[in-house]
Amino acid sequence: MPLRLTFMGTPDFAVPALHALHEAGHTIVAVYCQPPKPAGRGQHLQKTPVHRAAEELGIAVRTPKSLRDATAQVAFQALELDLAVVAAYGLILPQPILDAPRLGCVNIHASLLPRWRGAAPIQRALLAGDAETGITIMQMEAGLDTGPMLLQGNIPITVQTTARALHDDLSQLGARLIAEAVPKLATGQLLATAQPETGVTYAAKLTREDGKIEWQRPAHEIERQIRALTPWPGTYFQHGDESLKILQADLLTENRGLPAGTLLDDHFTIACGQGALRLRLVQRPNKAAMAGPDVLRGLRLPVGHRFT
Repeated sequence: MPLRLTFMGTPDFAVPALHALHEAGHTIVAVYCQPPKPAGRGQHLQKTPVHRAAEELGIAVRTPKSLRDATAQVAFQALELDLAVVAAYGLILPQPILDAPRLGCVNIHASLLPRWRGAAPIQRALLAGDAETGITIMQMEAGLDTGPMLLQGNIPITVQTTARALHDDLSQLGARLIAEAVPKLATGQLLATAQPETGVTYAAKLTREDGKIEWQRPAHEIERQIRALTPWPGTYFQHGDESLKILQADLLTENRGLPAGTLLDDHFTIACGQGALRLRLVQRPNKAAMAGPDVLRGLRLPVGHRFT
């Protein structure tokens, strides 16, 4: 049974879900996303990935800066929707918006709720060393990711998992689950389940400070930090006036009992609080990323140098 939908999303994470709903034959009467923003050297306005995808599909796009004013709410209500599907939209949906569609609003959330409610669930799951994460299709309400759950799917996290790869896998999983959930929701086949009161965690928004390396920490935690925060906000450490960004590193168990931050060899291996890290791919400011040993040769630092 095709439904009358609106899709509300902004980044590339949401694009597969938009395509899945379109391919399923639902009538997507409008797509809502964040307004175009200046980007690049020329600071030209750039449409978001969802905006571009919607235009390619011939779907009308709306980019309100807020949904809190009456004009935006009346325009949304006039769509006479069966359902609104939300995926990383970036705006708060006030109660009049949540109440407008006949079946309400559902969200594609990138965690196994109630773990990692909030803005950065993919990165926080990696930083915490979680063994798995997933997608939750949830009925939206006024609270931050507090609504009842409709459908879940999980993905394992391994010691090789990166934020980029996990983002892409979860994006595809979200598309499959929302395509499954929408018709079942319309026919009453999905039972909404309240989130457990235990196990709630919050995925705080990331800042550049989250990427700062502290060599006193165990090497396995820093290595997770690198996998979790590449490409954004990136992990980095200071050498004089330079901020060196680490893009890839190998985990080593031996640090020779030397102080954290000590350069152990000419392969760019650095002692940590426990174990050590060998920096495989490093980027100096305003330069292309290079193999760690090549960067180290350019820095001309002796073995035994200590980074703080």
